[in-house]
Amino acid sequence: MVRRGKEAAKDSGAGIEEHPGGGHIVVTAQQSRYALDAVDAPASKEILIKDLSINVANRELLSHALLHLVEGRHYVLVGRNGTGKSTLLKAVADGLIPGIPWSTRILLLGQTREPLEDDFAGLKIEEETVLQHIIRSDRVRERYMREVRVLEPAVDHPSDPLAPVRAYRKITHERLGVQLKEAHRIAERRSGARGKNARKELIKLEERFEESKARLEQDETDIDPTKLSEETQVAADMLTSVQNQLELMDASKAESKARMVLLGLGFAENVIDKPMSTLSGGWKTRCDLACALCQYADVLLLDEPTNFLDLPSIIWLQNYIQNLTQTTVLITTHDRDFGDAVAEELIVLRNQVLEKFRGNLSLYERERHKKARHLTKMKDAQDRQRKHMEKTVAGNIKAAREKGDDKKLKQAASRMKKLDDRMGLQVSARGGRFKLNRDLVGYGLTHRAEIEIPDFDPPVKMAFPRNPPDLRFPSALVSLEKVSFSYPGRKSAPVLVDIDLTIHPGARVGLAGLNGSGKTTLVSLIMGSEEGAIGGLTPTKGTITRHPRAKFGRFSQQSVEELTAIAAQNPKLTALSHLIEFAGSEMDEKNARQLLGSLGLQGHTASDVPLALLSGGQKVRLALAKVLCPPPQLLILANSRGSDEVTTHLDADTILSLVTALREYEGALLVITHDRFFMRTVVEGESPYKLAPGVRADEGPDEEDSDGEEETGAVAGTVFRLVKGQLKKLEGGMEQYEEIAARAAARLAKKQLS
Repeated sequence: MVRRGKEAAKDSGAGIEEHPGGGHIVVTAQQSRYALDAVDAPASKEILIKDLSINVANRELLSHALLHLVEGRHYVLVGRNGTGKSTLLKAVADGLIPGIPWSTRILLLGQTREPLEDDFAGLKIEEETVLQHIIRSDRVRERYMREVRVLEPAVDHPSDPLAPVRAYRKITHERLGVQLKEAHRIAERRSGARGKNARKELIKLEERFEESKARLEQDETDIDPTKLSEETQVAADMLTSVQNQLELMDASKAESKARMVLLGLGFAENVIDKPMSTLSGGWKTRCDLACALCQYADVLLLDEPTNFLDLPSIIWLQNYIQNLTQTTVLITTHDRDFGDAVAEELIVLRNQVLEKFRGNLSLYERERHKKARHLTKMKDAQDRQRKHMEKTVAGNIKAAREKGDDKKLKQAASRMKKLDDRMGLQVSARGGRFKLNRDLVGYGLTHRAEIEIPDFDPPVKMAFPRNPPDLRFPSALVSLEKVSFSYPGRKSAPVLVDIDLTIHPGARVGLAGLNGSGKTTLVSLIMGSEEGAIGGLTPTKGTITRHPRAKFGRFSQQSVEELTAIAAQNPKLTALSHLIEFAGSEMDEKNARQLLGSLGLQGHTASDVPLALLSGGQKVRLALAKVLCPPPQLLILANSRGSDEVTTHLDADTILSLVTALREYEGALLVITHDRFFMRTVVEGESPYKLAPGVRADEGPDEEDSDGEEETGAVAGTVFRLVKGQLKKLEGGMEQYEEIAARAAARLAKKQLS
């Protein structure tokens, strides 16, 4: 959904709003007198909020944090699942954070969609085309366009002298209605002297609104000629002003821009002019993103914008965002490569505070681990040095006492006293060598700052049984020979043509391609009759041979959606009870708890919390548990019919944990994803620790970077591309497919400019 969040001033000390998951969002922040005065007349679009705290249902998500967004800079917001990233975006967009100027235009792309209100009559929602929907989503432009449609014929009317007056009074009354609504919200949120003034302004505005209403209902014969002439001129001036505003925002180019964005996001030319009602949920989500990209915003908030996008569209989007030089962009994303490409700065939500880093997530993790290793080595070396020096000084003191040498005793005591001066950081804040006479600032118990090693969150626990049951005799798990498939009753070209694919035990196979290219159909053919939920498919031509003892398991975000539907039918159902019910006699409570615990669903979360209250990440774990009981010989990780990625709802640390578990899995894997990082690490066997900026598989990391990294010896697999119904092996793997996708995005951009 696209929301406009600055419909009223937000300059009180707190904001409160109902949270979709239950409870209220309570926001507080520090405000100086300057900040209060700047709320209504900001000098820039920079956002600087100090002492920011956010609570939801008495749970503190942020505590005395600093939120600083520099105008025009692009940020990526990261943090563990449940830390409050989406809540922070909602609080910013909905005007709950005091101190953000109300005139700052903020747009939010939410993970859930709400229908746009039909404010502009004349077009039925079911008849609205995709293009019309995108254009009409810009409420500011639509309001100006509507005012022009009212004013222009009235001002140019050849025979009715009262037409301009009627148009002027109508527009004025509507504008006063909007101002009155904003004034009510301002008066509700302000307190003290400013609240008193706000209520006075509200009373004046209510009086003006009633006067405007009376003028609107006035009998035209009672209008004074002088007033008639005056308001006719004002109507002409109002029309000129509105036309100038439309010209400034390039309103005439709205349609061409909307087409450009829709094409970039993967819409076919013939789909753009079709009714919105014909689109599936995934394509409607792309429309939401197009709505956000086609509007002007001072601050653009994108919550998981790559959902439902294939790789060419993802690359187009990252290029588009990089070119938004005048807009501040704040993004949350599970796609590491996309986040690394668009991030100028990283904002890390951790321990209820916001930490900033100039760079992207991969660089942040690399530098953080590098710093931790360096400081650990420094601290260990100093501990050894201190121990040695203390032992030496203690020996000197003992010798001096035995000989009664007071001079040497004082020297030893002096050395012991100065020991603390030598311990601590050996570098200054500027990175040079620490000097006491230059770098000692303020008061402290020691002259040097202590060596503080960065602390890390405990690793995410996600592991599962590595060994599928033995097949007794060796053979391919599944083999497709010259397989073609066409859906019955469709006259279009076959979805798949002459597919040859063999998957052996322990193999790693990746499948890339555009949404709608037939990847889901191919998976359904591989699954065959075992795919009970969707219904297995049989080929139109060719043969499919499966190992008679092999079990195939499929996980996708559709599995997570099914859990949501099951939870709605049985509100008391828990993860533990559902898994036991699903597995039947093959699994008892002890084994079910053990499997859920290995995937991170432990204790009362598994046995007491209803399915409906589990987070998206927790539902992913339960869906994985269902697939892994028992572990299949072929585990298929797929995005079904253009739906979300397997990694959707998972944070970076959890994705890394999942990658590690899959690399250790001894069964075969078939991975269908647009996530470049996931494909490279799971299928192609690249180390996730080496995929930092500037370090790819062909560039070995330096020795320091490789210290402490555990390699799992993952099997290097094969990546195929499904295009025009045919399966083609990518000799260059995901890197080759990324180049193909980048060329497609570049061709599209060139076509849009021509």
